[in-house]
Amino acid sequence: MFFSDEQNLIRDTARHFAREQIAPHVAEWEHQHVVPRHLLGDLGKLGLMGVCVDPAWGGAGADFVAYVLATVEIAAADAGICNMMNVHNSPVCAALQAYGTAAQKERLLRPLAQGWRFGAFLLTEPEVGSDAGAIRTRAVRRGDRYVLNGVKQFITSGESAHVAMILAVTDPAAGRHGITCFVTATDNAGYRVVRREDKLGHRNCDTCQIALEDMEIPAEDVLGEEGGGYKIALSFLNGGRIAVAAQALGVARAALDHALRYGREREAFGKPIIEHQAVQFRLADMATKVETATQMMLYAARLKDAGAPCLKEASMAKLYASEVAEQVTSDAIQIHGGYGYLSDFPVEKLYRDARVFQIYEGTSEVQRMVIARHLKGAVPLRRRSRA
Repeated sequence: MFFSDEQNLIRDTARHFAREQIAPHVAEWEHQHVVPRHLLGDLGKLGLMGVCVDPAWGGAGADFVAYVLATVEIAAADAGICNMMNVHNSPVCAALQAYGTAAQKERLLRPLAQGWRFGAFLLTEPEVGSDAGAIRTRAVRRGDRYVLNGVKQFITSGESAHVAMILAVTDPAAGRHGITCFVTATDNAGYRVVRREDKLGHRNCDTCQIALEDMEIPAEDVLGEEGGGYKIALSFLNGGRIAVAAQALGVARAALDHALRYGREREAFGKPIIEHQAVQFRLADMATKVETATQMMLYAARLKDAGAPCLKEASMAKLYASEVAEQVTSDAIQIHGGYGYLSDFPVEKLYRDARVFQIYEGTSEVQRMVIARHLKGAVPLRRRSRA
């Protein structure tokens, strides 16, 4: 597949930064459970914190294909950092660009797109995951302010973010039409980090439980219209799923690269193990799966750029790429043998990082439901011919 000069430039910029500034430090940052703040600012200087944001608001002004190409490169170096970058780009920056007022864009979007500030998305709750319409966090209007109360769970960058995009119920009787989106600062006395989760993978980025306790925010922090929050969340669903497919591909590609390198270096029975047919066949299957997932992801991304419907394609790309990531990282460990099980070798971390791709932005089960629903609606019933 061919790319434009701009797409190649953004991909190559992300690749160089990932290899030079992220990959050498990944083991240390994972051990310390940190992502240096300056790193996010450096990503911003390269345009990677506002890839699709209009240059008028400080972004790179690139298309969605360029964004997913950059995502693959950052994820190949570290999935946790990439996840933080993705949530910041979309839905936070993307929602502000699509629904924000000029004042909100100047006050919030510009510093976010340039990497001066960092964003988080507060949707999931302890008892609410894939069913976004069932959230319980309440926002009650009092004059020119709203008071928010509730608990949000599994929030990427919940502790490190300066700006939070929050979904809360403003009209319980209106169901999904009673959910409102707010974009507000996290240095609010009512915004409390309850705990930072200890995770299987993505250990360097902060994933938190957040309590909103009588959190007062001004009415000017409503994004879009009151009651329009669910529509805003849904409008970035496809993009989020395609981006997770790109994350999964970055991790899978990295695992394949490490397996190939180890296969050339490790000798058994008098020759490099890559010369043994059993290893060759495993590598061939790994490469085929990665290539297939790549084409599925890019096809969905191109549909999105064209403004064409891509719900099915986004779900397929996310489903397939996320499951490929687990398969390929597992195969990479197998090729490494006992060494693959040690944290001294990177494939162990890649395997742990890959597992969550089948969970967030809609589980594999949810993706299959979406795909099946589309198939049911796309195939007309045929009448039986009479004998």
